[in-house]
Amino acid sequence: MNSLTNARVLVIGGAGFIGSHVVGELLKTDVGQVIVYDNFARGKRSYLDPYMGDPRCVLFQNGSDIRETDLLDAAISGCDYVIHLAAMWLLHCKDFPRTAFHVNIEGTFNVLEACVRNKVKKLVYSSSASVYGDAVEVPMTENHPFMNRNFYGASKIACEAMCRAFYDRYGLNYVGLRYMNVYGPHQDQTAAYTGVIPIMLNKIDANEPPIINGDGSQAYDFIYVEDVARCNVAALQSEATDENYNVGSGIQTSIKELCDLILELKKSDLKVTYKPYSADDARRLVQNRIGCPIKSEQDLGFKYTYSLRDGLLRLIDWRKDNPPV
Repeated sequence: MNSLTNARVLVIGGAGFIGSHVVGELLKTDVGQVIVYDNFARGKRSYLDPYMGDPRCVLFQNGSDIRETDLLDAAISGCDYVIHLAAMWLLHCKDFPRTAFHVNIEGTFNVLEACVRNKVKKLVYSSSASVYGDAVEVPMTENHPFMNRNFYGASKIACEAMCRAFYDRYGLNYVGLRYMNVYGPHQDQTAAYTGVIPIMLNKIDANEPPIINGDGSQAYDFIYVEDVARCNVAALQSEATDENYNVGSGIQTSIKELCDLILELKKSDLKVTYKPYSADDARRLVQNRIGCPIKSEQDLGFKYTYSLRDGLLRLIDWRKDNPPV
């Protein structure tokens, strides 16, 4: 097991949705220093407020991008470990594929190069279940074929391959984490690229019927963000290397079941509106993706702790003090 005692850990994307929770999890250990590297394109300084009173938590400069190789190199210098979460999100990549290439692929190459130059002991890379595309088997193991058809998933496949190449060529230890559908506090609640759960909650809070595209039978694996953060730390501490792992609950939940549960928790009597898919959505959207959690439990010692009900309750409670604007 890799010891974090007095270690310096750089969290790239550390002010973001998942990254800010990773920072909090690291500070629960005896880590020596946690350095946050973020350009604040999607992250927020306020997400770091609970941690900045800890002298071990440091913000690198006033915002930095993984495309700025000199700043990246300076940030990684002297670090023992790196957790890399910075990326453009799925729908953003769809609309801006060239920028997605420069951020997700070229940016990750910059991170890998800087890790090698600075003799980093281990990198934890945030991949995605998007690499799998639509399921040909359920649950999806890590050996599931890559059926991805979008720019985001393509960028994650490329970066997984680069991590392996850097391990083979330079001996850079790494673990890749393939997140299922992550939700929870600090997820963007209002942007055009936000997720299904905030969209449903926003509709209900506005006393408008939630909308389901299709018949609601499409099913996914929902995982609470604090569990994802714990998995990042577990991956860092583990002896695992040159491997990719699913991060999910392994539990299948349809969009209809999700919506019904949210309506119940919100004590709402609103009725769901069903809307047919557009021809483009029907062709490209994933309808079924549930991850097998066995390998991550065996190798990383990770198992989710929050049920969907408990996670949603925590999110709903957080939104009371952090209303969408």
